[in-house]
Amino acid sequence: MKKRIAVLPGDGIGPEVIKQAKKVLDVIAQKYNHIFQYDFALVGAIAIDKTGNPLPSETIELCKKSDAVLFGAIGDLKYDNDPKAKVRPEQGLLRLRKSLGLYANIRPVQLFPSLIERSPLKENHIIDTDLIVYRELTGGIYFGEKGRSEDGRLAFDNCSYSVNEIKRVAVMAFEAATRRKKKLTLIDKANVLETSRLWRETIQVISTDYPDVEIEYLYVDNAAMQIIQRPNQFDVILTDNLFGDIISDEASVITGSIGLLPSASIGKKTSLFEPIHGSYPQAAGKDIANPIATILSAAMLLESFKMYQEASAIRVAVNRSIEQGLVTPDINPSSHVTCSRVGDIISLLIESNTPKEINFENMFEGSLPVI
Repeated sequence: MKKRIAVLPGDGIGPEVIKQAKKVLDVIAQKYNHIFQYDFALVGAIAIDKTGNPLPSETIELCKKSDAVLFGAIGDLKYDNDPKAKVRPEQGLLRLRKSLGLYANIRPVQLFPSLIERSPLKENHIIDTDLIVYRELTGGIYFGEKGRSEDGRLAFDNCSYSVNEIKRVAVMAFEAATRRKKKLTLIDKANVLETSRLWRETIQVISTDYPDVEIEYLYVDNAAMQIIQRPNQFDVILTDNLFGDIISDEASVITGSIGLLPSASIGKKTSLFEPIHGSYPQAAGKDIANPIATILSAAMLLESFKMYQEASAIRVAVNRSIEQGLVTPDINPSSHVTCSRVGDIISLLIESNTPKEINFENMFEGSLPVI
C-alpha cells in the first residue's frame, strides 16, 4: 500500500522525536511491503523565522493533499516570554486544525505495567487505568472572538458552540464507549456556562440512540480532582476544547511522563497525529527527549490506514523497550538511554521476527543489542 504523509516537525524537540517516528515507520514499510512518501513542511516558530507566517499556505496545501499528517511540536521561549507578540507559533496549529477541519482530538491514557512505580500517584489509585479523552477541537473559547479595549486595560475571549459542533464529536465518543466498557463521562461547567448547558442538552438527546451506554456528568473542577484520586473509574471522557486541553494534560501525570502519550486529531478527509507534549525548547538538540509519544502517534496514524497489525507491532515493541528499562531521562533520570537510541531499539524490535531472543546487554553503554 502506498500512502503520502505530510511531516511537520515544528520547533524545539519536534524534529528529534519526528526523526525517531519516521525511523520506525520506515521499518514498518520495509517489513510489511508498504510505500510511505514523506513531504516535509514548516509550521510554528521556525515558519515565522523563515516566512513570517506560523502556517504558510504551502503547508496547508500539502496537508490537504496528504493521506495523513505527522506533527512534532510547536513553541519557542522568545514567544512564550513575550505576551505582546502579535504573531505566535500556536496560531499556526490552531489555523491548521481549522483549515483541515480537525474537529475531534483523541487522547488515550493507558498505564504501562512496568512503569507504575514511576507514576507520582499511588499504585492502588491508578492500577488498571485505561481511559480515552474525546476533545472537541475547532470550537469554543480558542476560536471565539477575542480582543482588547482601546486602552488595553480590558480583554475578552468569547466562547460559543453549535449543536452540530457538539454532535459530531459526541457521536464518535459514544461509538467508542460501545466498543469499550459502555461508560461515557461528560465534563463541563453547566452550573455556570451556557455553552456547557447546551453540551448537556445535546448529549441527553444523543444518548437515546445509545441506551447501553452509562452517562455520567461531572463539573470540570470535580473531574480534575477525580482524575487524580481515582482515574481508573473513567472509560470514555467527552469534553469541550478548553477543558479537554487541560484534563488530558492532567491525565498524562498518571503514566509518569507526558512523553508517553500520543494523540489523533480527526478530520473528514485528513487527520493529524502528534504527541501531546510541547516543544520543550530547553531539551532541544540534547538527544534526551522522549520519542515514545510520537512513535505511538505513528501507530495511531497506521490505524487510520487500517494497518492494524503494523500498529500493533509498534505497540509491542514500545512495551518491550520499556520493560527492559531502555527509556529516556524523563522516565528514569538515573539510568537511561538517548532519544535516538530509543528509536533504534524500537525499530530493531519491530524488524526482528523473534524479539524475545534479543540480548539487550550493553545497550546502556551505547552498543546495539545482539540478536
